[in-house]
Amino acid sequence: MDTPEALDESTVASPDSLLRHAVFFAFKEEATPAQIDSVQRAFSALPGQIEEIHDYEWGVNNSPEGLNKGFTHAFFVTFLSEADREAYLPHPAHQAFVSVLQPHLKDVFVVDYWAQYNTASRER
Repeated sequence: MDTPEALDESTVASPDSLLRHAVFFAFKEEATPAQIDSVQRAFSALPGQIEEIHDYEWGVNNSPEGLNKGFTHAFFVTFLSEADREAYLPHPAHQAFVSVLQPHLKDVFVVDYWAQYNTASRER
């Protein structure tokens, strides 16, 4: 079992860690493929509009396990600092994206974390 000290260490940036903002969407049943595509395109435009975004990737669930609980789309936004994330959240481009998303969104799940690396297996 992790000690409180170990848990605290995992929430603090180390010099080589990155802050990941993991976002998962479940869309309303009535959302059309074109509407879902417009959400994906709007989210994918954010890295060109918000300089604090260090990296970005996305994908559609293809797990055979059936454990996604209706969440079909995953988006990972990477920041170099918490200050960068703080600039991103209220940014006008992000708020405009939320306006595109909201009519089609059934549910959202968000987890932010400082990436921890297994230094024994990771080449530097």
